[in-house]
Amino acid sequence: MKFCKRYEAYMQGRREKELPAVGLKKLKKTLKRCRREFQPQHQLEGEGGSKCPGNCAVCDGTFFPSLLKEMSAVVGCFNQRAQKLLELHLASGFHKYIMWFKGKTSKNHGELIQEGKDLVSYAIINSIAMRKILKKYDKIHYSKQGQAFKSKALSMHIEILQSPWLSELMAFYINMREGQSKKKAMVELFGDCSLTFDDDGKPTLSCGLFDSMKIEIDLTCSICLETVFDPVALTCGHLFCCMCACSAASVTIVDGLKTASPKAKCPLCRQEGVYAAAIHLDELNILLRESCPDYWKERLQIERAERIRQAKEHWQSLSRQFIGI
Repeated sequence: MKFCKRYEAYMQGRREKELPAVGLKKLKKTLKRCRREFQPQHQLEGEGGSKCPGNCAVCDGTFFPSLLKEMSAVVGCFNQRAQKLLELHLASGFHKYIMWFKGKTSKNHGELIQEGKDLVSYAIINSIAMRKILKKYDKIHYSKQGQAFKSKALSMHIEILQSPWLSELMAFYINMREGQSKKKAMVELFGDCSLTFDDDGKPTLSCGLFDSMKIEIDLTCSICLETVFDPVALTCGHLFCCMCACSAASVTIVDGLKTASPKAKCPLCRQEGVYAAAIHLDELNILLRESCPDYWKERLQIERAERIRQAKEHWQSLSRQFIGI
């Protein structure tokens, strides 16, 4: 079965959940219209080949705006539902009681696992759909608009594999699965999510896909070069230890990432303004803590000492300011 038909069948089965999708059929028709209406004129003008040379009213005026709108809707829906699910799972104490009272915690363990699994597959199949349609665009155009669009999508944080919630959901699924039978059949769209360690002990979160594609998320902090501890994801999608991220943003752990300057850049992609809305990855933190307890215990002691030192310096600074006043 061709991917387009498989994608439509998949999304048809999720229609009752009101999940937005990428309109592959409509976008392919747009590209065909470009060939039919504009390419004969391009060839007459000696612009060569059977491809659109760029600055095309059909593609650049219709194709990209439509794809941008659809990608934004898909990523927005995924982020919102993932955040809601994880908030429900991690709720405790009085907050959990309030959610129970409001009827938001009626789902059982198995239903939470299934929902997490469905959301991961939703993210993956839509990422493939976006990749397929942009590949189709590149076959028709000589222009560099396709690459420019990909860069724009990354800067706007609407590339779904870039979403911080994807790694958190994968960790959630692994954590929840441990309490269930490992013999259960997996969703056919993707292979088993797993946490693996290489020969040097470096961890990777991975998920195999039916379309000969595999997601691999490196869980090594690029600042300290160790397994991410108390992991946070910046809005650009890159993962760091919380304390390392604070150091990169020139803020203390006491002040937190929300106080980072809007001009502070990600150490990897150099994007600005990626710290204030950083997400603490609690499910990933649980997964790594359980998977490498010795390392976690050692790192915890080091982090506590550093936090105490920074806290003392913070209060001493406040005291000096108060005395000066």
